[in-house]
Amino acid sequence: MAASLIMPTSSSSSSSMASSFSSLFSRCSISHKTLLPNDSGSRIYAPNSVKCDMAEPIKYGNGKPIIPIVNERTLPKFLESARLEKSVNRSSPRIKLFSGTANPALSQEIAWYMGLELGKINIKRFADGEVYVQLGESVRGCDVFLLQPTCPPVNENFMELQIVIDACRRASAKNITAVIPYFGYSRADRKTQGRESIAAKLAANLITVAGADRVLACDIHSGQSIGYFDIPVDHVYCEHVILDYLASKTICSDDLVVVSPDVGGVARARAFAKKLSDAPLAIVDKRRQGHNIAEVMNLIGDVKGKVAVMVDDMIDTAGTISKGAALLHQEGAREVYACCTHAVFSPPAIERLSNGLFQEVIVTNTIPVAEKNYFPQLTVLSVANLLGETIWRVHDDSSVSSIFQ
Repeated sequence: MAASLIMPTSSSSSSSMASSFSSLFSRCSISHKTLLPNDSGSRIYAPNSVKCDMAEPIKYGNGKPIIPIVNERTLPKFLESARLEKSVNRSSPRIKLFSGTANPALSQEIAWYMGLELGKINIKRFADGEVYVQLGESVRGCDVFLLQPTCPPVNENFMELQIVIDACRRASAKNITAVIPYFGYSRADRKTQGRESIAAKLAANLITVAGADRVLACDIHSGQSIGYFDIPVDHVYCEHVILDYLASKTICSDDLVVVSPDVGGVARARAFAKKLSDAPLAIVDKRRQGHNIAEVMNLIGDVKGKVAVMVDDMIDTAGTISKGAALLHQEGAREVYACCTHAVFSPPAIERLSNGLFQEVIVTNTIPVAEKNYFPQLTVLSVANLLGETIWRVHDDSSVSSIFQ
């Protein structure tokens, strides 16, 4: 995946960069609230607001997505504040990072942020598809973090994660943390009909039995899935990365409305709206006829003449969010943005997302986006620094929740 890196700048260039970012905000531009104390009473945007520290991304003309990635000391404001608030030990020799094969690019970005090298590991498939894992260095007595989302192919990556955990346990690692940016099977979290399985609970049991001591996951589909684990779970919310990016948009807060694509996502959308200039909320009421099949019924709320920001935790086949966007346009929405953490993008998601309904589709790199799935409206934001900072805090026994306060 192509990526544009924003490297650290000198103090003089930082001040000029700050002034350039100020021009991105109109008098009534949206603000990202409650993440930082007010840094200047003379600013035009709302108190307790945060601007995005990333320059306006360059638009590609070849259909490739925008991929703003931040490295080292160039951080989003909310993360920079949390980092400076409490000193965390970042020189421990007893921490090891290992990457599976599901998302090596994200793993490398996390290692760059943390100033570490990825551990040596040999992962291969036998002719019959079985997974072989051998660690290439000692982890005895170490705090090991295994980076592996259980994204498609889900079963392959999930089994690989368990075998890597087993290899670390048998190599006498002191603590094993499974860093799972995307936790597969999280949607199967309850029984909606008779004789159904609860695969989320089974997946949690398998990870625990394999030998993991802790799980670090991003935006699990439903909060109750955390309770399925019998080990500690650090739940990281990637909405702050998306909010920080949206704060760089010159959108009048009076024109903004946050939309939940279904009734089940109302709590998520309400929390998102509160941090986005306390924007009003609208809800798309849909009736699902079957798995991966959605039918939009009606809209609750006013979107006429507004810029609608649709918020969800994942986009799979894009049936829900695309039909919701079509309804928003019918109801008079001026522009529609789609925001989600996990870009699953199962067919025919790309066709639905690139058909002109969306001004921009904003996702993160918890799941790698294949080059064949690039389209002009796509923006990919990196969560590497967020995960890297969280890993440091877990290793140092520091507060994780304070990052977002």
